[in-house]
Order: sequence, then structure tokens, then C-alpha cells
Amino acid sequence: MSSITISRPETSRPIIAGVVTALVGFTSSFAVVLAGLRAVGASDAQAASGLLALTLTFGLGILLLSWRTKLPITLAWSTPGAALLVSTGAVEGGWPAAVGAFVIVGVLIVLTGLIPALGQLIGKIPVSLAQAMLAGVLLSLCLAPFKALGTTPLLVLPIIIAWLIMMRFAARWAVPVALALALAVIGIYLVLSGTTLSAAHLVPTLVWTTPGFSWQAIAGISLPLFIVTMASQNVPGVAVLKSFGFSTPWRSSMVVTGMGTALGAPFGGHAINLAALSAALAAGEEAGSEPRRRWVAAFTSGWVYLLLAALSAALVTLVAAAPAGLVEAVAGLALLSTMASAISAALAEAKERIGAIVTFLIAASGLSFAGIGAAFWALLGGLVVRWALSERRAASRQ
Repeated sequence: MSSITISRPETSRPIIAGVVTALVGFTSSFAVVLAGLRAVGASDAQAASGLLALTLTFGLGILLLSWRTKLPITLAWSTPGAALLVSTGAVEGGWPAAVGAFVIVGVLIVLTGLIPALGQLIGKIPVSLAQAMLAGVLLSLCLAPFKALGTTPLLVLPIIIAWLIMMRFAARWAVPVALALALAVIGIYLVLSGTTLSAAHLVPTLVWTTPGFSWQAIAGISLPLFIVTMASQNVPGVAVLKSFGFSTPWRSSMVVTGMGTALGAPFGGHAINLAALSAALAAGEEAGSEPRRRWVAAFTSGWVYLLLAALSAALVTLVAAAPAGLVEAVAGLALLSTMASAISAALAEAKERIGAIVTFLIAASGLSFAGIGAAFWALLGGLVVRWALSERRAASRQ
């Protein structure tokens, strides 16, 4: 009989991949999350609590799912969802209503896992319109780096140059390096300005907010956030794992992420979901040549995320002290590739382009009507235009 010996380097590869997965996943988009939470009314303390709650819930979710299934399942916060919050802004009922909307998103995600018909209904939303809505809500944040060039060029230009250089040579580290440079700039700015940070603000703390509910928040936040999270995170997350030969346990994944979202919402978390972009780091060959051991990479990333949660308050404190526009510029750079993919998917089919472009423009316009933000009206407007044009094409064929 022959035995298989696993070399030490091969054994360590999943662990290293897990560490990289967590570092890239956290640093590449936490600025977007903070911008989104603050846009819908969170104070600095509530935003810090939200970042902490999100990191804890999906870190624990990763540990649970990867251990039970022995699959490289990784989770993340909804980065596109956070960008949606930026475009939505404050809603009727303020921050408590936004928190209530987050709770409803969690319930909807759980129901999607338990009721197949709901998942099928989400699948019927045209991809072109969902992606056009996403591209529209991303536009304002993606413009931030270039707007900041006009106000603080000496601060922002080095960050953009560093991002571009890293995109050329090591794309996955482009945003983390840009973020590290931004934090260094903030540190220098604090020293030169004589600003001191309170030690009490550096300790991570969960802050409870009793959820409130308003139909404006449900229509303007819950429904668009649910759709964006499903279409831009959960569905691509399943596809990424499938591309590496892994079948995602849909029901358990939706129940875990939905319950995590609902439990984290009163502490400020907006939504957690299957990881999409960072999922490839834990599921691909970088996590080892043996697919059956790649779950260790996901499991490791879960522990690293729990360690990173301890940094949430310090990061929020630094962001709050940053020069205006600096952190938003990093957030915009983080979302450029997502926006490019969304635009490409929205305009892929010629017959869908008019409906998609209408959806995009309404979402980008910042329209607010009856207390409901642009994302809801963008999707509704796109569906109406799509229906009208499909009826016209049907009539012309008769």
C-alpha cells in the first residue's frame, strides 16, 4: 500500500490563501461600507458598530458553513448594497428606519433559501436592469476620486497613481495598497494638524438601535438592497464556486447569511452574503492543488475576519478625522471594476439597452419621490420601458 504525503508548503497554502482572502476582502471595501452607513444616518459610533457587526456575523458564518460542508465557502458584506445606501441617503424615519429595512432584507434572504419560488421570482428580474440599477447607484462614488482631484490633488493624486501601478502588476492588491497610502496620508495630516484621537474611540463596541419601520424605507432600501445583494453577490458567488468545481449549498447559505443579516441589523449591519470576487482566492488553486482541502482556506479567513473586527472602531475614527473626500476617493477606486462589469452586463443585449439606460439614468439621477430613493424608481422605470418596447416589438411582428 502506498500513502500520500502532503508537504509542509502544500499544507500551508490554504492557510496563507485564507489570510490573503480576509485581508483583501476587508481592506478593499470597508470604506464603501462606512460611506453607505453614514449616508443613511448612522453616527460615527453607529457606523463603527455596523462595521463590527458585519465582520463578526460573516466571519462566524464562514466558520460555520466551511466547517460543516468542508467546502471553501466565504462570505462578505454587500459592497454594492453599501454603495446603494450612499445613493439613497436618509429616509423617512432616519437611522432606525434604515435599521428596520436591514432586518427585512435578512428576512427576505432567509425566505429565498426556504421558498424556491421566491428565488425563481428574483431570477426573473432582467439581468440588464438589475446591473443597470447597480451601475447607476455606483456612479456617484466612482466619480469621487476624480472630483477630489480638483479639491485636494496633492492628497488624492498619489493614491490614484499607487492604485494604477498596482492594477498593472498585482491587481488584487490595488485597493488595499491605495487604502494603506490613504491611511498614511491621514496619519501625517493628523500629526501636522496637531489632532489627537481619543483612546476610548478606538475600542470596538456594538451599539444597539431599536429598528423602526416605514414603507418608504422598505421600498427605498429593503427591496433594492435585497435585489442588489442577490443579483450582484449571491448569484455570482455561486457561479465563482461552480467555476472551481464546487456546488454551493443554497438553502443553508441563504439561511445563514439571512439570519446573520437580521441579527446584525440592530447593531448597524446592512447585509451579508456569499463572497463573489474574494471567493476565488479561497476556492482556486492558490489555496492548494487538492480541492478537497481548500475549505481550510475559507475556515482560516473566517478566523482572520474575527481578528480584523477588532480594528473596526479605529478605522472609523481615522476615517472621521480624514481630510474631506480622501476616503471617498479610495471607495470610488474600489468600485471601478464592479461598475465596469455592471455596465457591460447591462448593455450586453442590444434589445435590452434602452430599458437598461433608462434604469441607469434614473438611478444615477438621485431622484427622490414620495420619500423613496432613486434605486426603486430606476428599477420600476426600467421595467415599464422594457415592457412597452417588448409590446411594440410584438405588435410589429404581427
